Amino acid sequence: MRARTRRLYTFGIAAVLLLAAAGLAFMALRQNANLFYTPHTLAEKGLPKEGREVKVGGWVEPGSLTYSADGATMMFTVIDSSDADIKVSFTGIAPDLFREGQGVVAIGQFNADRTFTARQILAKHDENYQPRELRPEAIGG
Repeated sequence: MRARTRRLYTFGIAAVLLLAAAGLAFMALRQNANLFYTPHTLAEKGLPKEGREVKVGGWVEPGSLTYSADGATMMFTVIDSSDADIKVSFTGIAPDLFREGQGVVAIGQFNADRTFTARQILAKHDENYQPRELRPEAIGG
């Protein structure tokens, strides 16, 4: 076999291996993407498989936050700029920044009745965050 043919085969095999590695990396990253579903996305694509742990995100609808009779479980509605919404229930202690009108990401799973049971709540804030102790209303100003 001539040197030119050997280089061509080597280049071809290297190209195939590189494409296979890139394809495997792309598939692994796509399956493990850590994105959250918005109400609009769920309305368009439907709910994920029942029992699968996912993240949902949006804003807590003002006036939707309620508590169970024993006060341990909170229920609220997650909204976005569309007409769709997600009913969420959470048992536990919510983060300090959690309140109506604020951004939220909930981690959990959907039930058969299309409600979302969260096991963890992550509150989002804007870049103007100030601790409670330094806010003007806390200081008396």
